[in-house]
Amino acid sequence: MMKYKQIAELEERRLVPTYNRLPFLAVGGEGCYLYDDQGRKYLDFLGGLGVNALGHAHPEMMAVLRDSSESLLHVSNLIYHRFQALLADQLAKLSGLDRVFFANTGTEAVEGALKLARAFGREHSPDRTGILAVENSFHGRTMGALAATWPEKYRTPFEPLPPGVKFIRHDDVIHLKKNFSPDVAALIVEVIQGEGGVVELNEEFLKTGQELCREHGSVFICDEIQCGMGRTGDFFAYQQIGLQPDVVLVAKPLAGGLPLAAILASDEVAQAFHPGMHGTTFGGGPLQCRLALKFLEILQRPDFLEHVREVGSYFKDRLLNLQNELPVIRQVRGHGLMLAAELSIPGKDLVQQGVEAGVLFNCTQENVLRFLPPLIIQRQHVDRLIEVLHSILISASRIETKGVRA
Repeated sequence: MMKYKQIAELEERRLVPTYNRLPFLAVGGEGCYLYDDQGRKYLDFLGGLGVNALGHAHPEMMAVLRDSSESLLHVSNLIYHRFQALLADQLAKLSGLDRVFFANTGTEAVEGALKLARAFGREHSPDRTGILAVENSFHGRTMGALAATWPEKYRTPFEPLPPGVKFIRHDDVIHLKKNFSPDVAALIVEVIQGEGGVVELNEEFLKTGQELCREHGSVFICDEIQCGMGRTGDFFAYQQIGLQPDVVLVAKPLAGGLPLAAILASDEVAQAFHPGMHGTTFGGGPLQCRLALKFLEILQRPDFLEHVREVGSYFKDRLLNLQNELPVIRQVRGHGLMLAAELSIPGKDLVQQGVEAGVLFNCTQENVLRFLPPLIIQRQHVDRLIEVLHSILISASRIETKGVRA
């Protein structure tokens, strides 16, 4: 069996160089821990970037994978299977929406939602094609989703991108109203901007956006790919402030680690798609839907989301206490188990120090430590993370102070 160095060297030769990987080889996992090929374990606050909401090798999810009574892996979307409609029904009821289209990834869901919004807009006016997005947003890396993604570092290498997208200043209601017109097909928002550093949009801005969409007949889209599916302590982050979008996008944890995404839409908007206008080869396959049904069953059990809220509150309090002690932490942000600490120093090296200490997290926006742990973590896991953060931030603070004095 190949070891870490052999795998790393082979990847160096054969893979397209799009990722900076952490320096270990994962070979197994259980609960909140990953294991490498040397037998070392890592407390996982990276969580597969929000995918591993139930941790690793959850026994009930693994039982679905091992169920020998089911033999279908794929049948194509030209044929019925037993699980897709059941999953769509569950998602519709949880979201307050009516219809579902299944895709494979979050960026595919964004692409589909933008297409749907333009199809719906053109039913009312041939000029209703504009898309409003928000500064600091991240909606994906394919061309349409990328056009609605704010950071120039993602967009510039691939321009020209599909036209028609305008960016609204973060939480600027006046700017939002100024740019809303009858030509706007959709406003797309992340209630909590994940890749942007776990930055929340305020309630007034979001509710104004929803009202303007209603007034102009535009589609209000909530991208819940990272902040949805129980991550904040509710099924969806938009539910915390009483929104009711026309379209909701989900992905990451939905099928427990296999690719599955969904566009949830009101009946009125969904009817803008007709057979042949949109499709997918793999979206909504039998195995993915079975896993997603089990995931939603677990998510809806008594006290599950209460646990997320309780441990998330404890986690945030521990981070705030750390901020009070260490000025290197500028701000603590987030809800539930979607949290971040913005630093006054770069965070990339701190991620590496976390790996060395046996704790995984990541850095976004250059100086924001982001935490997306399994929703099953306990207080003792939080305590261990805080212990490691305290140690590495104390050390980083001393180095920064010496640098300033020098």
